[in-house]
Amino acid sequence: MSVQLEWRGTFTDDEVNRLHAEAFGHDLFEDGWLAQVQRWSLGWVTAREGAELVGFVNVPWDGLLHAFIIDVIVAERSRHARVGTQLISVATEQARAAGCEWLHVDFEEELTSFYFDACGFRPTKAGLIRL
Repeated sequence: MSVQLEWRGTFTDDEVNRLHAEAFGHDLFEDGWLAQVQRWSLGWVTAREGAELVGFVNVPWDGLLHAFIIDVIVAERSRHARVGTQLISVATEQARAAGCEWLHVDFEEELTSFYFDACGFRPTKAGLIRL
């Protein structure tokens, strides 16, 4: 079955919470994803295989030039099938269409090849404070 990607696609909080718990290996939370993305985000991308949510990425922004990739999540069974790169591709196209000049992402070292090689991000100096 093919994966259908949609900018600002519909989803339920439960769907994203379950997918997030699976992707990041933590307990199931009851976060209010829909309210969060509607308030803070330029948009988001959903990936569905039939009716099932198999991928999601949140794209918050500063309201002008900078957008950010947060929470790229792909169901385990759909990994290594280019779902993640497709999510990033749609997010990139939509951020560009909205007039953003920069798309930022931070990630764990083991994801370097995914973000640099598969998605086209370039290394840059950045700072981080763990809180």
